Amino acid sequence: MQQDVVVRNKVVTLTYVLRNGHGDIFEYNDLPIEYLHGSGSDLFAKVERSLEGHHVGDQVNVKLTPEEGFGRHEPGLTFTDDLESVPPEYHRVGAQLEAQNAKGEVMTFVVTRIDNGKLTVDANHPLAGQTVSFEVKIHGVRDATPEELRSGRPAAAPPLAIQ
Repeated sequence: MQQDVVVRNKVVTLTYVLRNGHGDIFEYNDLPIEYLHGSGSDLFAKVERSLEGHHVGDQVNVKLTPEEGFGRHEPGLTFTDDLESVPPEYHRVGAQLEAQNAKGEVMTFVVTRIDNGKLTVDANHPLAGQTVSFEVKIHGVRDATPEELRSGRPAAAPPLAIQ
């Protein structure tokens, strides 16, 4: 087996571009990040499967349907209220607030619209309901250490956002 091939239990270094359903760049990461291939914890399953068998230098393009990626848009996670009922610090598109439901779960809502005296917040992921694409470039492949295999992620690496 070649050293630079993406297979289970290898630490893979990559960069990526994430495009929304319109093809616009949603996220761009040109600083290499690492994940442990086969751990199933850091990447969308289809992205990880698509990288299998590729080599350092390869670029892999993967499309994810809502079910494979960020999920369907749930209308029940969108709420509209009178602007006057909302504290002034949230009177701007993009403002975020946390709310707790009856089960004690905390959700983050983002102000997505202010129109005609009404303010709308949405707890759906911004890419929910969209078919997105990842353009992933492989920069490195190495054997995982025993500690990395135990933990399921590269040493001192924060979780990836490709999930």
